Amino acid sequence: MNVQTSPKIPLLELDLLNTLVAIAETGSFSAAAQAIFRTPSAISMQVKRMEELLGRPVFVRDSRSVSLTADGAFLVEHARRMLAMNNEAVARFVQPDLKGVVRLGATDDVAERFLPPMLRRFADSHPGVSVNVTVADTVGLRQDLNTGRLDMALVVGKAEDRDAFGAEVLMEEQLVWAARRCGTAASREPLPVSVWEEGCAWRISGLKGLDAQGRPWRIAFQSAHISGQKAAILADLAVAPLPAATLSGDIVEAPAKYGLPRLPKYVLGLMVRSDPSPAIEAAADHLRASFPRD
Repeated sequence: MNVQTSPKIPLLELDLLNTLVAIAETGSFSAAAQAIFRTPSAISMQVKRMEELLGRPVFVRDSRSVSLTADGAFLVEHARRMLAMNNEAVARFVQPDLKGVVRLGATDDVAERFLPPMLRRFADSHPGVSVNVTVADTVGLRQDLNTGRLDMALVVGKAEDRDAFGAEVLMEEQLVWAARRCGTAASREPLPVSVWEEGCAWRISGLKGLDAQGRPWRIAFQSAHISGQKAAILADLAVAPLPAATLSGDIVEAPAKYGLPRLPKYVLGLMVRSDPSPAIEAAADHLRASFPRD
């Protein structure tokens, strides 16, 4: 009996992924070679090997620089995660006595949804490192990082602006209009909306969509906390732009019959100070390895 097997998927070595990230970050083969202590010819051979394995180019080359193809950009995000997972695993053995304090900033949504299990695992693998968390909006987090009050921050922005985002993208999610199951808020005129302050990426996306549609709206509820947003929805006081993954129970996506505008995707990104300590680098690698990627 003939047994058919699926074609074996080739393995991309971490060394190749490290080279890929180095080129993406430096913008040239020669600069990447200096950064990872290899010759330019060795870098070129590694890129050739990678593209042969994948069957498609990951860089667009010209006489002065290189840039990522769409496939290359996709691969770089996954490469960073794989390298971070390797660093985190190895650090458990080669840096067991690592000590320090990390000041981490995060938005309320991130702090509620993601940080508890991530920080618990980090505490298990790095018992000598203390993580102090500050919860604030993205604008405030960026300011605190720039002034040195934070060592790293998890910030959010519109996916369409990711090239100018200024942060390493960790995750992308779809925004939807959240409403109470069988509620009536989505049918009211003007539309009652629950949002946060002016700089909030979710607020900007939601209100911009309503304005483009020409639909009247009013701010019926304002809260910096996702728990507050959900409370307004459950009370059927308002609808709110929220990540699709946060919907559950009686909080559902507003039915299509109400004609609310489609919302864009948003991105979650990591910003780290320019001179990170080993403890900060370890925490950053842990976050990179922990966030889900599609």
